[in-house]
Amino acid sequence: METRPYVPWEMMGNFMIDVFKAYGVPEEDAKVCADVLLESDRRGIESHGSNRFKPIYIDRIINGTLLPKTEIEIIKETPTTVVMDAHDGMGMVASKKMMEMLIEKAKKCGMAGGAIKNSTHYGIAGYWTDMAANEGLIGVTGTNARPSIAPTFGVENMLGTNPLTFSMPTDEDFNFCLDCATSIVQRGRVEYYARSGRETPAGMVVTHDGKPITDSKEILKMLTKGTAALTPLGGGPGDEMAGYKGYGYATVVEILSSALAGGEFMKSLSGVSPEGKTQMFHLGHFFFVVDPEAFMGLETFKKTAGEICRALRASTKAPGYDRIYTAGEKEYLVWQERKDKGVPVGEAVQKEMIALRDKLNLPYVFPFEEN
Repeated sequence: METRPYVPWEMMGNFMIDVFKAYGVPEEDAKVCADVLLESDRRGIESHGSNRFKPIYIDRIINGTLLPKTEIEIIKETPTTVVMDAHDGMGMVASKKMMEMLIEKAKKCGMAGGAIKNSTHYGIAGYWTDMAANEGLIGVTGTNARPSIAPTFGVENMLGTNPLTFSMPTDEDFNFCLDCATSIVQRGRVEYYARSGRETPAGMVVTHDGKPITDSKEILKMLTKGTAALTPLGGGPGDEMAGYKGYGYATVVEILSSALAGGEFMKSLSGVSPEGKTQMFHLGHFFFVVDPEAFMGLETFKKTAGEICRALRASTKAPGYDRIYTAGEKEYLVWQERKDKGVPVGEAVQKEMIALRDKLNLPYVFPFEEN
């Protein structure tokens, strides 16, 4: 049962927009960024929602590793492809522009693909693939990130948590949306554990000396220092649980996120220069959009996709379990629960909101202050 206080969606959105604007983000861009963050909370993906508003976006604008104004440059464009340079601006703003262009191209040509270089964190990947699915299209995206994952048989953080994400329209009330990292746990989840005072479950992190570690705050320090790494899907450091599969998919995302746009990769994405100074992250993202009408039609696709999902949910349950889910369903159910309540915010986020409001002299009184 949820015990944290709720902040109404409109209030949280307006607050984020006002803070973004105060730090130099143009109003329309601020609206895009706030909506992406709120969408994470709507889906219950709290590792990428309001929990990350200050530390990942505002703090980076302040320290100069994220530019508030996004100068989008189209490097190359064909009828079915786009390559962009985001020039270290807001990754969410560049991604919105990219998906708008690809959706238009895919509707004309059947398929389209794009890549962005010199970008920054673009929020939950499922936001971008759902832009396609909400238009009756198939969306695929991935992004590289600062090094966190060790390769199978290794202990050095070489690859990002690199989500490989798909959204597909169905004949149900929600899209099929698979949005997950290629590591067992992503850095954002460890950050969430640390801010919530929780330990990271054992087996999700490998240290250079092979010792187990569950202290979330210490894990974040060690990830930054490079003395610990996240394990790929399947686990590590060995291949007994087929961690090479997660390692392989993480590498696919790394290649597509950098090579398609001629961008940077792996260690160069750390945000730290060889001299140990803070620098831009220079992330890369890739996107593909497919129109089912170019195959056997949208309605056929949606019906088949829906039937597959329903058959999976109706299959025999394991002892002790009474429900099977398909990708995107749990997030839809979270939204049904939260849509009339708002964003649940923990104590750490409450303190950050109050501090930002007071620093910027913004006229907000939050519900959690009224008790």
